[in-house]
Amino acid sequence: MSDQARDQCDLLFAGGEVIDGSGSRRQRADVAVTDDRIVAIGDLADWHAGRKIDVTGKVVAPGFIDVHTHDDYALLAKPDMDMKVSQGVTSVVVGNCGFSLAPLSFTEMQPGLALLGDEEAFRFPTVSTFIGAVDDAPPALNAVFLVGHSTLRFGALDRTDRAATADEIKVMRDRLEEGLKAGATGLSTGLFYDPAREAPTSEVIEIGKVLQDYGARYVTHMRDEAEGVMDSLEETFTIGRECHSRAIVSHHKVMGGQNGGRSIETLACIDHHCQHQPIGFDVYPYAAGSTILKADMLANSTRVLITWSQATPEAGGRDLTDIAAEMGCDIYDAAERLQPAGAIYFSMDEADVQRILSHPNAMIGSDGLPFDAHPHPRLWGTFPRVLGHYSRDLGLFSLEEAVRRMTSLSAAQFDMVDRGTLKTGYFADITVFDPATVIDTASFEKPIQAAAGIAHVFVNGREVWAHGQGTGNRPGRALRHGHAVAA
Repeated sequence: MSDQARDQCDLLFAGGEVIDGSGSRRQRADVAVTDDRIVAIGDLADWHAGRKIDVTGKVVAPGFIDVHTHDDYALLAKPDMDMKVSQGVTSVVVGNCGFSLAPLSFTEMQPGLALLGDEEAFRFPTVSTFIGAVDDAPPALNAVFLVGHSTLRFGALDRTDRAATADEIKVMRDRLEEGLKAGATGLSTGLFYDPAREAPTSEVIEIGKVLQDYGARYVTHMRDEAEGVMDSLEETFTIGRECHSRAIVSHHKVMGGQNGGRSIETLACIDHHCQHQPIGFDVYPYAAGSTILKADMLANSTRVLITWSQATPEAGGRDLTDIAAEMGCDIYDAAERLQPAGAIYFSMDEADVQRILSHPNAMIGSDGLPFDAHPHPRLWGTFPRVLGHYSRDLGLFSLEEAVRRMTSLSAAQFDMVDRGTLKTGYFADITVFDPATVIDTASFEKPIQAAAGIAHVFVNGREVWAHGQGTGNRPGRALRHGHAVAA
């Protein structure tokens, strides 16, 4: 390469503070990009660029990685992905909680799969065909894929209220292996949900025995996040050991007022097992969760907000207690009348949320539900909330540490090649934000609102969000496990 070529680039971020994602202290530096890669970081005042962006007073960081999403169908149905790129997110992990879009093809909705969309979504009999569809009609951001255990059960069992037979386990294991060969990064379970509740630990282990051959991970919405949370952690780590796989606990929490403070116990358990096996976990920065409307969740919640209801669409955004009063019944009867439906559950202690967020191994995941009529604000606000509220305003951790948990830590846990760090030769997934003003604006009352302070977002070297709106560009890629994806 000639000296002249060395100091030319397509894009130059000039005058900003670089937080590279490693956890190292920020530094004043320029960042140069050519095509889809970072080509230089430092004092680049003499460089020539096709486009120069003055980012003085702003932070230049790696694009954020949302490790816990239900965006499978949104990648195709909402490809601009404004709810994510507006937060600075440049990659998402889909197929969580045991529910993945593939491998499953049917025309009648199954319990729990409403998390991902309507019946039209489920037209992919193999993981390969789904990933291919994302390749053919790319979204604005990148996607990493998990294969859902409940999805496998729907495809292999005549009914899911029982354990699988040996033959059915073989079918599921073979379909998981097809998905891993196609580029999926692991197996997810949702043992908390009815479609998988009757699956014994041994069933998951037998299916997951192929994970080791692909260096894949086991990711789980555990069986119990309330009174039985410690038993569920032990089950999770047993599965990880038996499958010789990294075990990742999804949206770690302790639910129910009687369990307040037990994060001290759960985090100590995680730390203990981390000494003997590879473990990870993610967390969202709210003391309320959201999923389908379940009667057994009501008792553990101080407030329940309906996010959608097929039977009573106008219930979306309203408190269940108010709906029950109008119906002249208790909340349990009201919940039954609203089905199928979704809800937000206020069921956690803020001190536990902060303790879990503060753990150095805590990744950040939104767990947002993109098809809810009145979604949890985490769908639009998770990452700016960590940066603004928890890091800057409350001082739980430094901004550098906040960025690390959203970027390099996540990339390492999910084996994302050449992403998660601002480094020469890495892909140009870049988020520029104002550290003084970045904050979530989405609320429980008005949940569909873009965050403040996110100035620019680039995916694979192309801008997808600028000055408060999407650009319409869709440069995202299907990220197959263990492989860099070139342009």
